[in-house]
Amino acid sequence: MLTTKKKQAVIKKHQVHDKDTGSPEVQVAMLSKQIDELATHLKKHKKDNHSRRGLIKMVADRRTHLKYLERKDKTRHQAILKKLELK
Repeated sequence: MLTTKKKQAVIKKHQVHDKDTGSPEVQVAMLSKQIDELATHLKKHKKDNHSRRGLIKMVADRRTHLKYLERKDKTRHQAILKKLELK
């Protein structure tokens, strides 16, 4: 789980404007951070299938947000992929 400080750091780094917390860029960045932390947890706890299911749901949710962003604005989509080093 992400602490409040980590969430605020991710939001501040990826926000589009000052009060932005829900743009696709912020949501994808937040999901990516959670996926990274959960992946490291699962490397240590290999039999934690409940967390593995949550990880799969987060990856699917991130993919959905990325597809939305690609449909709406390809330049923002490419920018967030490059910034997060996803592709």
